[in-house]
Amino acid sequence: MRPAEELRDAVEAHLRSLTFTPELGQLEDALRYSLEPGGKRIRPVLCLAVVEAAGGNVEQGLPAAAALELVHTFSLVHDDLPAMDDDAERRGRPSAHVAFGEGQALLAGDALLAEAMRLVLTYEDSGIARELVDATLGMIGGQYRDITGDDDDLAELHRLKTGRLFEASVGLGLRVARVPESDQDSWRRFGSEVGLLFQIVDDILDGDGLAGRLPSDEVRGLAEGSVKRARAHLESTGACSTNSSTRWPLEPVEG
Repeated sequence: MRPAEELRDAVEAHLRSLTFTPELGQLEDALRYSLEPGGKRIRPVLCLAVVEAAGGNVEQGLPAAAALELVHTFSLVHDDLPAMDDDAERRGRPSAHVAFGEGQALLAGDALLAEAMRLVLTYEDSGIARELVDATLGMIGGQYRDITGDDDDLAELHRLKTGRLFEASVGLGLRVARVPESDQDSWRRFGSEVGLLFQIVDDILDGDGLAGRLPSDEVRGLAEGSVKRARAHLESTGACSTNSSTRWPLEPVEG
């Protein structure tokens, strides 16, 4: 399998090559501004890793992987707005609404979401688009719980707000690789655990969420348990071999 860094480079190149709808005009500047900082591209890299591990073609997975990143970026642009988290900075530079104004940032987020859907609709399998739509709606539902303070069930909030896109990263990869649904269960369980693990680590780093409610050793235990379950699910798929050069996202809380 290709190294994660190579998959990330493929994602970056594909994002740079995207042609957005001409009707957007100069709003395209706000879309590309929000996409450029990049982050780690964890979700699209995971998607491509699943495609390859499941026997599919990485190049065929690029539109789905890019669509995931566009949806993730849409969520960040909207999360930063004054009506939401009111964050003036994102990844070391002004947030989109600071750089372009609230109106343009709102429209840029809308356009990123629509462009993502346009990408997944290029596949013959309509299930690929449904997978991303369902995950996006779940993510929005989790964000609604967050901003309204409906966080009594914090695990469910995280499963929706953060976990659904990680689950979709795996699900999209499986659909692109045409893995039969009867063979998807372990993969999907792996994706669910990765989403949980990512959120736990994020809570630990930020000192909020689960880390703000539970003792540190208990939170650490939750993370370690998630790692073990995720690795077990991955091993049962046959994709987690010692010969693999792809670092599956299980290492952050180990060592």
